[in-house]
Amino acid sequence: MQTSTFKTVKAAILDTADLVDEDIKNIAESIQGKGIDIADLYFQIHRQETWVMEDGKIKEGAFSLDKGVGVRAVSGDKTGFAYSDDLSIAAIKKAAQATQSIARLGQSSSANISEISQISSRYPSIDPLISISEQKKIDLIKTINELARNEDSRVQQVNISLSSSQDMILIAAADMPLVADIRPLVRLNVSVILEENNRREQGYAGGGARSSLDYFMDNTIATDLAKEAIRLAGIQLKAKPAPAGSMPVVLGSGWPGILLHEAVGHGLEGDFNRKGVSTFSGRIGDQVASKLCTIVDDGTLVNRRGSLAIDDEGIPGQYNVLIKDGILKGYMQDRMNSKLMGVPTTGNGRRESYAHIPMPRMTNTYMLAGPHDHDEIIASVKKGIYAPNFSGGQVDITSGKFVFSANEAYMIEDGKISFPLKGAMLIGDGPDVLGKISMVGNNLELDAGVGTCGKEGQSVPVGVGQPTLKIDEITVGGTA
Repeated sequence: MQTSTFKTVKAAILDTADLVDEDIKNIAESIQGKGIDIADLYFQIHRQETWVMEDGKIKEGAFSLDKGVGVRAVSGDKTGFAYSDDLSIAAIKKAAQATQSIARLGQSSSANISEISQISSRYPSIDPLISISEQKKIDLIKTINELARNEDSRVQQVNISLSSSQDMILIAAADMPLVADIRPLVRLNVSVILEENNRREQGYAGGGARSSLDYFMDNTIATDLAKEAIRLAGIQLKAKPAPAGSMPVVLGSGWPGILLHEAVGHGLEGDFNRKGVSTFSGRIGDQVASKLCTIVDDGTLVNRRGSLAIDDEGIPGQYNVLIKDGILKGYMQDRMNSKLMGVPTTGNGRRESYAHIPMPRMTNTYMLAGPHDHDEIIASVKKGIYAPNFSGGQVDITSGKFVFSANEAYMIEDGKISFPLKGAMLIGDGPDVLGKISMVGNNLELDAGVGTCGKEGQSVPVGVGQPTLKIDEITVGGTA
């Protein structure tokens, strides 16, 4: 896989810019010197196309192309970084010289950037932008729009967006082989507004993968998303104000894993723990969660949104156990933080683009399945809340405190799901919640492929997941 991918990327990036391997080798050698721990060049070509329909009309058909190189030199915990959208040898040398401001004293050092071949395939090396014709893209959007409007007479508005992108990247590190990757990504979003008795509510559903646009053509995924958006809006039309107070909460499988991602995952990233600002800092080997909890970050899943053949520093994507049976086992690392902490890299060095520096970031983060049935978990709650869907939230990394909004929630009464709720907010902190998980379902699911993670101004695609979970007690904010 890597040989074919490497040749394709090399032709697209180096050959079109009249660059040769020797040019890259010489630049890498010029950066690597005394006091420099990491020196690398990150080349990228990003192409993206988006189609948007509003109120039955195609409002936007946009295409963008961006390419450039980021040049980095790391000395201890200091990073020199420069980037350029000009791939001429002169511009790259200028960027390389700018990075050396962190360590002026240097000496020559050999750069091994021969091709590497042992990289596992995680997704097809394709161009999703041309995977189906322009007319088929428009027809798909029109079909979704018509289905949504015919599905429910209460539908007042339908908005649809279909996007596809491809990233070609090539990484030249002074102390590693030259590696390349081709990353496809597709996503479909559907939102609807329903009106009934002068009340309006919105429902949203989305999905995607590292695949071609055939992902939405060869099955019922696209129409299922439209029906799901309508279902969620319809539930909100019937919802009653959520109660407030401390009570048991059952989280549904799949997308609710976003709570773990935010409240726990970020706290397990290497940079926060090296600096000692995470609530999990210095706690390797400690019991930080219920014994029922095993949480992993997995960049190896086939075609998943957060998966990586290689991360943005050239390290192969990996399966990393973060918490096992409640015991903290390790953190997610990029190259710089792993060197400073004296631990192996984990394939979690990620960046938004060539214009950004890499940092420890999640890929696909999820909790493994447990021994309980979903119905058994619901039946164990006399009075509480069932939350199978979230719309977003906030977390403080230092304290682990979070606030999450459930855009689909129900009251549980005497072990049965009763009426839907509106305005339910979950308030707590990550370590406390992990310790109060008393039941874990056997129904692990991953999200539909819509996750985007933000950190220090950078956004990257991610995946989340979990089975049904019971939290014995958590604070619920509501208006009832």
